[in-house]
This record gives sequence, C-alpha cells and structure tokens, in this order.
Amino acid sequence: MINTFDRFIFIRMLLTTGFVLGLLIFIFIIIDFSENSGEFTDRGATLSMIWYDYYLNYIPEMIRLVSPVAVFASCLWLTGQLANRLEIVALRAAGISLYRILAPYLVFALLMSGLISYLDGYVVPRSNAIRADFEHQYIMKRSERLDRNRIFRQESPNRLMLVNYYDIHENTGYRITFYTFDDEKLVETMEAGRMVWIEDSRKWELINGTIKRYNENGFDEITFDKQDTKLNLFPRDFGRTSSDVYQLTYPEIRDYLDSIERSGAGGLAMPKVQYYGKLGYPFSIIIVTIIGVTVASVRRKGGRGVQIATGLVISFLYLVLMKLFEPFGYTGVMEPIYAALLPHAIFFCVAMVLLITSRK
Repeated sequence: MINTFDRFIFIRMLLTTGFVLGLLIFIFIIIDFSENSGEFTDRGATLSMIWYDYYLNYIPEMIRLVSPVAVFASCLWLTGQLANRLEIVALRAAGISLYRILAPYLVFALLMSGLISYLDGYVVPRSNAIRADFEHQYIMKRSERLDRNRIFRQESPNRLMLVNYYDIHENTGYRITFYTFDDEKLVETMEAGRMVWIEDSRKWELINGTIKRYNENGFDEITFDKQDTKLNLFPRDFGRTSSDVYQLTYPEIRDYLDSIERSGAGGLAMPKVQYYGKLGYPFSIIIVTIIGVTVASVRRKGGRGVQIATGLVISFLYLVLMKLFEPFGYTGVMEPIYAALLPHAIFFCVAMVLLITSRK
C-alpha cells in the first residue's frame, strides 16, 4: 500500500510541477513578447532569432527561477486534495506518520534540487550568455557594467595601472597609465593611447606609448609606436558586468573570483553573494516542499483558498527575505556567504518547526 502511495505521489508531483512550470513559462513569454515586440521590430530582429536566440535560451533560466514556486504550488494542491478527501487521515489512522508521508515528496524535491543545481551550474550560464548578447543588441537600453571608466588594477605587487575607458566588446583599453614603484617610490610611468588584446599570442599590444624612468636628475623618456607586453591581467579582468556570475559555470565562477582578487579590483562582494546564492538556491525546493506538505496536510476552514493564500504569503516572504539580505552582503555589512544563505537557513528552521509541531 505504502509503495503504491509513494509512486502515486511522485508521479502526480512530476505531472503537476511540469504543468505549472509550462504554464508559468508560457505566461512569461506572452507578457515579455508583448512588452518587447516593438523593440524587436525596430531593431531588426527576425522571428527565428527572437525564438532561437532569445526565448529558447531563456527557458532554462525560467525553469530555474520558477521551479521552487512550481514545486510549492504542486505540494499545496496535491496534499490539499489528499487532506480534503480524508486520505491523509486514513493513512495516519493506519499508523503511517507525517514523516513517512513526506518521504516521496522529499525524494522528488531532492531530484528537482539536483536538476536545478546542474542547470544553474552548467546549462543556464551558456544559454544566458547567448541571451545576453541578444539583449544587448535588441533590447538593452543601458549597460550593466560595474566598471565603466577609470579602472584601477594591480598588475603586480609593485605596479599599478589605470585604464580610463575599456571597450568590453573590442577588448580594447584607452588612455592607459602604468605606475611602477620601488619601496613606495615611483620609479617609472608608462602611458599608452590604446591597449589591444591579441588572442593568438595571448598578449596585450600597447600603441602610441611613452615610458618615463625617473632618476636623481629627473627622468629619461622613451617613446614607441607599438609594443607587445604580457600582463597578469586578461580581458575579463577589465570588462565586468553585474550579470557575469550568471553566465559562468561553477568552476568558472571560482576562477573569476580568484582573478578579481588577483587584479586588486574592488566590488568583490556582489559576485560572491551571487555565487553563494546560486549554490543555495536549489535547497529552497526542499524547504518549500516541507512547508507545503506540512501546511496543506491539515484541513482548514476556507479549503483550498486559504491554502493558496498561505502559499502565496510564504513565497512572498521567502523572496523578500532573500532580497532583503543581499544588499547587506553587497555593502560589506554582512559576509557574502551569510547574506546569501541566511534566508534559506531561517526558512529551514521555520519548516522544521512546522513539521515538528504539526499533528502526526
């Protein structure tokens, strides 16, 4: 009997979650297309480009975003049906506890969490990168870059550089100045009109430059038209955007964070919060599953209307709490890992309290 119940719950959760996901994605696409169709037309995007380059690559991100809501809604709906038909009462009367009833739900939630973690870590970044290029060309009205101009980087322990403007699409910097120190004493400056990344040689080419080497009598000056130089900095160390983390796989994010620290750039808190948030996000599916089953397993006056309202309130509070803590991580008031994971920890405690105090 219980094995049949497990299969029933798993299959119904799979079907219901799939239906809710499909419905939410369909609604999102309709709304998004109605808002952006004018820009698509004005900027020359064809129907095939809109579908294949934009919406098809948006679907993995939408699945990631709405999966917790879809699973939560499925838990409320399915468990509410069982409670209204007194099936949960019958199972409890047969000696089956709520913990055991929760088991097939948790198996489904664990599988969904693993799927979302894989999508978020390896599939979504690639699709987001393609979608971001499309948005930049056909939708974006403003740049997302964190470093727009006057970019300072520490190229080596004794050399700093200033890039007055960096073109992320051409991998070209303009009006660059290097400052070389010896025991905190300035010993050399090098200025260049442009700095271009040469992919074949994996080096930077400096164009129209002047080198000044300082000594007791003043300085010696050397000019050059072009000069290849190998720096400890790469194009990604200059062209950062607020969505970089969402376009990188997990290993690439760790390498990206290391490169920011190595370059001496600021603003490390935001990508760290985003990274830890990506890692913790799939666990929200497990948490809302526990809350959903616990809340819906008890018959209440008002029926499903009360359950749906309760679910909406819980989802809203969960989202608000995640967004509330993020700015504290961005500004350094709170460690990034705490800002990203504390909301999940709080709601996990809420889920445990609801589970332990519910009627078994």
